[in-house]
Amino acid sequence: MLQVSQIIENKEKIIEGLKKRQLKEVEKSIEEVIRLDKSRRENQMHLDNILAESNTISKSIGQLMKAGKKAEAEEAKKNSGQLKQKSKDWEKKMQESEEALTKLLVSIPNVPHSSVPAGKSADDNELVFTTDTLPVLPDSAKPHWELIEIYDIIDFNLGNKVTGAGFPFYKGKGARLQRALINFFLDEALAAGYLEIQPPVLINEDSGYGTGQLPDKEGQMYPITGTPYYLIPTAEVPITNIYRDVILTDADLPVKNVGYTPCFRMEAGSWGAHVRGLNRLHQFDKVEIVQVALPENSYRVLDEMVAHVKSLLQKLELPYRVLKLCGGDMGFTSALTYDMEVYSGAQQKWLEVSSVSNFETFQANRLKLRYKIDGKGKPQLLHTLNGSALALPRIVAALLENNQMTDGIKIPDVLVPYTGFDVIK
Repeated sequence: MLQVSQIIENKEKIIEGLKKRQLKEVEKSIEEVIRLDKSRRENQMHLDNILAESNTISKSIGQLMKAGKKAEAEEAKKNSGQLKQKSKDWEKKMQESEEALTKLLVSIPNVPHSSVPAGKSADDNELVFTTDTLPVLPDSAKPHWELIEIYDIIDFNLGNKVTGAGFPFYKGKGARLQRALINFFLDEALAAGYLEIQPPVLINEDSGYGTGQLPDKEGQMYPITGTPYYLIPTAEVPITNIYRDVILTDADLPVKNVGYTPCFRMEAGSWGAHVRGLNRLHQFDKVEIVQVALPENSYRVLDEMVAHVKSLLQKLELPYRVLKLCGGDMGFTSALTYDMEVYSGAQQKWLEVSSVSNFETFQANRLKLRYKIDGKGKPQLLHTLNGSALALPRIVAALLENNQMTDGIKIPDVLVPYTGFDVIK
């Protein structure tokens, strides 16, 4: 959530930044924030003045009674009662203006970083890096949804029977490949200085609000009927919420956490060939890296996180590219996002496997996540960042397709110590 002070002090800059997101009536929303804040402050001033006057009168009543001025004391009591009613009226007005202001603020997305291109869709994303060569497969090469049936490693039909579409069963070497990738990603993060966290996979509404899933993305999360809980769409949510309502010191920073969880997304409205097989699921496994950093360090941290994800793809020997997302394709909470995509040879298409984002103070403002230098002074908001390192389904799809042979599927060398086998036959 944007800070009101930030909006007031940088109104034109924020309007120009939000225009990169192709939003309608940006100026109107920002002007309304300023108007509501002014109204809130005016109501607060009236309330404070009335309360101060009421307190003065209340103190005088006892003095008047002691002085034998009963009539004047009774008049003061009457005035005090009237002021109390007025204070309730102004308090109600102030609450109404505060509620209206908050409702509007939570509907405004984060302001894109100055380097973000002003595009409308994924077609306008900026290509930052791509590997030199792509796999050239024979015409007989098969897409992963055929390979998994041939080698009997993933069962979509069984998933449909037990749960529904988008909830596959992993079997035999397919299950072992999943476990191998998870452990490999976790070990690489630990070697990079991350602390492993195993969080709950259910969150409450406060946690969803804290990281920006609520009220923006409730239609993408699975609610637990009869409870205030949701299944998590990503480990980012519970891990970042560890620091909700926390004040850190500079000695605590940077915070570097990594966690593996299953993730659950409704993916409403997704259909067609582009979501076939492992390309899009309702439940999938993902290893997530989360950092909390000082504002002056956060873009260096972002580069570090991108480099970490790139190293994973390089070790898996997957062709990949890095995209800087344009304003029209960015997530609601992000200030700058890099997407990593791998090339899936049999499908001959790029598949997103990671998004790495800097949210600056947007999440921290909702979370009330702050720091004090040397534990002193006024608390300041921190910057939060996260990234997929990595999401498994499309990694598996690309590994199966790119490494298929006439008599099996080769496992990348880096995974063999984890799988215990070098070929799926």
